[in-house]
Amino acid sequence: MTTALLRTSAELHARAREGRRAVVMTMGALHEGHATLIRTAREIVGPEGEVVVTVFVNPLQFGKGEDLDRYPRTLDADLKLAEQSGADAVFAPSVDEVYPGWGSPRTKSGGEPQVRISAGPMGERLEGASRPGHFDGMLTVVAKLLHLTRPDIALYGQKDAQQLALIRRMVRDLNFGVEIVGVPTVREDDGLALSSRNRYLSPQERRTALALSQALFAGLDRHAAQEALRARAREVPATRARAEALSAIGESRAAADAHAVAKAVPGGPSAVRAAARLVLDEAARLNPPLQLDYLALVDPSDFTDVEDDFTGEAVLAVAARVGTTRLIDNIPLTFGTFGAAS
Repeated sequence: MTTALLRTSAELHARAREGRRAVVMTMGALHEGHATLIRTAREIVGPEGEVVVTVFVNPLQFGKGEDLDRYPRTLDADLKLAEQSGADAVFAPSVDEVYPGWGSPRTKSGGEPQVRISAGPMGERLEGASRPGHFDGMLTVVAKLLHLTRPDIALYGQKDAQQLALIRRMVRDLNFGVEIVGVPTVREDDGLALSSRNRYLSPQERRTALALSQALFAGLDRHAAQEALRARAREVPATRARAEALSAIGESRAAADAHAVAKAVPGGPSAVRAAARLVLDEAARLNPPLQLDYLALVDPSDFTDVEDDFTGEAVLAVAARVGTTRLIDNIPLTFGTFGAAS
């Protein structure tokens, strides 16, 4: 199969469609994380469906002083990876195709779009607080690309958890007729989440950057230990008869410990944050140091911090700079179900 390179929406709309169309949106510089999205899209739509990969570096979501000009542009390599991963077409529009008249002097009919999607309060937290306007620009281009590509399904990586949550909210709130699928984060062998920005890191910076995933895994380990203790406490009733029976086989102390921990640490979220923060604090003393932007444990429905009595799905998220490179990462956790992380 040869993957078609399309530059205009008219070319894309002219393609015959039989099965469902799945779209994977990217800003190029494709890596194994993108390949996983493409392969997942192919599995979902099957051989009779169509997988379209968009490659567009969106100027609206880069703030002043961010890396728009240096963002890697590797279309030839992107086309090859997309083809190897099972894409039928790569849609790589110009800025003018997406934003008509962008390069011309501002007129009433051209230039930057005057009507944009607003991310609302959720878009002002975490990444939105660090990068004002970023999510408005992101949602605006996602909305435009959904209209231009007309997919049945659109896939996004869970590494950008806040982005995924906002896209899902936009699609629901504004009645977009498309299914949104989140695909788990793909990591390199050392645990670093795959990102197009990883290529900016020197060997020394990369070693420091590993603290992001190490902090998340430390939080995950703490969470798993707490949930296991709570499960143990729930399974072993704190009654004298039960304790006496267990003492015969040496389990009364374990039961007592489980109950003590479950009562002493009623709110797992604080301990999870503390475990992750310890790793990040140590990384701040490395050379080069890790400069923490935020560490947060949030409810994925609105990205507000969770309290210690929280139950349900949560996201442990981190963002930091190493040198001049800003990186983000996250993992999902589930509290209060007496099980491990989801």
